[in-house]
Amino acid sequence: MDRRNFVQAGVASLALAGMNPLSVFGKDEKATGGFGPVTCENVAGGEGDLRMRFLGTGAAGWRAGSTRERRNSSILLDGKVLIDLTKSVLDTIPEGCHPEHLFYTHSHNDHYQPQQALALGVKNVYVSETWVDRAKGDFMQEAKKLNLPLPRFVTLKVGTPISVEGLVITPLPANHTTNFYEEQAQIYLVEKGTTPEHLGVRLLYATDTSGIMGKASRLAGIDEHRSEIPPRPITAFVMEATMGVDGDEDFRIFNHSAPNTVARIARVLTRTKRYTPPAGQPVYLTHMSNALHGHLPQDELNRILPLPLRAAYDGLDVVLRAMP
Repeated sequence: MDRRNFVQAGVASLALAGMNPLSVFGKDEKATGGFGPVTCENVAGGEGDLRMRFLGTGAAGWRAGSTRERRNSSILLDGKVLIDLTKSVLDTIPEGCHPEHLFYTHSHNDHYQPQQALALGVKNVYVSETWVDRAKGDFMQEAKKLNLPLPRFVTLKVGTPISVEGLVITPLPANHTTNFYEEQAQIYLVEKGTTPEHLGVRLLYATDTSGIMGKASRLAGIDEHRSEIPPRPITAFVMEATMGVDGDEDFRIFNHSAPNTVARIARVLTRTKRYTPPAGQPVYLTHMSNALHGHLPQDELNRILPLPLRAAYDGLDVVLRAMP
């Protein structure tokens, strides 16, 4: 598909979703005042839709258990697949839900706690090839302490998709470092119902990362440069905002993003028809920091965010609609 056809396809997707591609953000695309009306939260989904629960939406530093504060960032997809898991989010997993698949973004302990995965009974653990051996050692040590069986480990390679529970999940490189120089942190492209002929759902879940790396955007099909990878828009976008509103000059800039960065990425992708969400579906922020976001009430935080952003919260259920 050449660039002209790509843009035309994106415009058609917006039209089918009931959106005017020339006014996605209103007359002033930099305006604030909150995204609305939102039509994808706490609603029933169809068979081809992707159900996503934000188990936690905070960066490291929040105190777990307080209604005013945020648990560590983690999501649950279709009630079957986890991305990241810590003790802090166990109480937001729905009762009777026993996810067997766990994908890790990286090894920071606000995302990675092997003992919690073992206690939850996770059967399949997906880890980057750059630190999978270390993860196996960590799990083995904890399994001995808890007298629990080891899960199966699946080694992830950047750009190589994995099919699980009706989803296709592709690891992409994140711009984020840990204490281990060789470790490559990851973000994920999650697809459901997407075929060569049909768009379906294409979710870009990006935490922790400073911006979106060029290689990641190319592998996801949203890079504007000519490539052997076919261009294809994403239909849903969740990204971290550790640095907080007006936190652009914080030292975290080398590993994390601010709301203005996320909004800018979303606008560029929208203008180039590389982000084509259904009507009423915002870009969600997660991994928000205690120090920089403070204790703003949810409504106040959403009111001051640049369009098309909306802050997620712990326990929020979102239905990501399949494209028609």
